[in-house]
Amino acid sequence: MRDILRRYGGHILEDFLRRYSGQIVELTLEHLWLTFAAMLFATAIAVPLGVWLTQNPRWARPVIGFANVLQTIPSLAMFGFLLPLPWLGERAARVAIVALTAYALLPILRNTYAGIRGVDPSLLSVAEAMGLTNRQRFMKVQLPLAASFILAGLRTATVTCVGIATIAAAVGAGGLGELIFRGVASIDNELVLAGAIPAALLALGCDAALGLVERSFRVPGQGSRA
Repeated sequence: MRDILRRYGGHILEDFLRRYSGQIVELTLEHLWLTFAAMLFATAIAVPLGVWLTQNPRWARPVIGFANVLQTIPSLAMFGFLLPLPWLGERAARVAIVALTAYALLPILRNTYAGIRGVDPSLLSVAEAMGLTNRQRFMKVQLPLAASFILAGLRTATVTCVGIATIAAAVGAGGLGELIFRGVASIDNELVLAGAIPAALLALGCDAALGLVERSFRVPGQGSRA
């Protein structure tokens, strides 16, 4: 019985891969492109902004609150809000990248701010007593100690982007969500699985890879915040 199930399951898998492997590879590359572009923009915005907020803490609550509001907007609604905008709505990929960037801001911004603010003040006092300038204290003390927290935020944001990027297919931006939407529209479970399984594996792979990088920067005894 086990041999029959193995043989039968092997034929199903082989047939599945023969039918969808080309589409899965192409759409996975599109999915990765959307995610990578959004993470690049989100990191370029959120990390410097988080650093600035540590120097201007009175702005921390409203700025992080605004990022939190963006996070609560339903993904389809976000895409809908962006589509009518001039220039942006002309290409679906632009809409998807801007939306994904907005969703990635909060974890990166929050962790950057919390990580740098959480550095032990006594360490900063010692660094100041050693004659280090503000820039040197930031680069040699605060940033290395906060690195694991920042990476934890990047990790959370990346997994979030991979998941929400499946919705990008609703506006024609491509990605693995295209298979899912086509499968739902045609009531084809195989098509849904052809998009959902690679998307889930992609999210798990990104989480595992960034988790390894995060742990390599973690100071002994230091936890992570996400």
